[in-house]
Amino acid sequence: MTAGIIDGKQVAAQVQEEVAREVAALKEKGLTPGLAVVLVGDDPASQVYTANKERTARELGMHSVLHRLPATSTQDEVAELVMQLNRDPAIHGILVQSPLPKGLDMDAIIRLIDPLKDVDGFHPENVGRLWTGQDGLVPCTPAGVMRLLDAYGVDPKGKHAVVVGRSNIVGKPMAALLLARHATVTICHSRTPDLPETCRRADILVAAVGKLQMITAEYIKPGAVVIDVGINPVPGFKKRIRGDVDFDSAAQVAGLITPVPGGVGPMTIA
Repeated sequence: MTAGIIDGKQVAAQVQEEVAREVAALKEKGLTPGLAVVLVGDDPASQVYTANKERTARELGMHSVLHRLPATSTQDEVAELVMQLNRDPAIHGILVQSPLPKGLDMDAIIRLIDPLKDVDGFHPENVGRLWTGQDGLVPCTPAGVMRLLDAYGVDPKGKHAVVVGRSNIVGKPMAALLLARHATVTICHSRTPDLPETCRRADILVAAVGKLQMITAEYIKPGAVVIDVGINPVPGFKKRIRGDVDFDSAAQVAGLITPVPGGVGPMTIA
């Protein structure tokens, strides 16, 4: 048996078509959605991510602005820009690209963003809303994973979901979203004893640990849905990336699986 492939590019294209229609409808009412992306410093990966976000927003008809600040910027300078964007009526969403250069406090910057404009869903108010079942802005990668599950008819209700990784960006919000959809959720991390055994009990396995191809076939229950959030460079290859899951071996056991690239990645920006 070989697993079915979850095509993130196809689902992302559907999401973008929906967003473009919603943007057009708002513009007819005289409102152009505005996204501001803040990039501090010159981290190469961050430059690619921010350029993609800005370009996609514009392609979908939004007002998109990229603010570049030098790596030498002070905490106060970054904070002042965020406060300006909070006050700007043309801006409805603010993204501060992480990581910030050394010496800058990302948590403090996140707390300054207006929760209504916090499109990353990282502000403590939005985190609290997520965990208490209230409407709020949700981190984009876990939201994208839920959309992929829906697109492929995977209902988390009554399923055992295992999330490997406990980051604030993916692991924790992923668990909260699965819990809200009535899954029984286990969160694993570096100190989980006998990780393969725990993973093998998962009907839905989400790998978000940031370790190249760590999850092999022995971690996977036959027929399970495997979602690979990892984006890891392959040593010796400049532009090749692979996930946290060893795709070739996992695909022999799983029922559905996301590839890397082409799985969760396209959903994050969409």
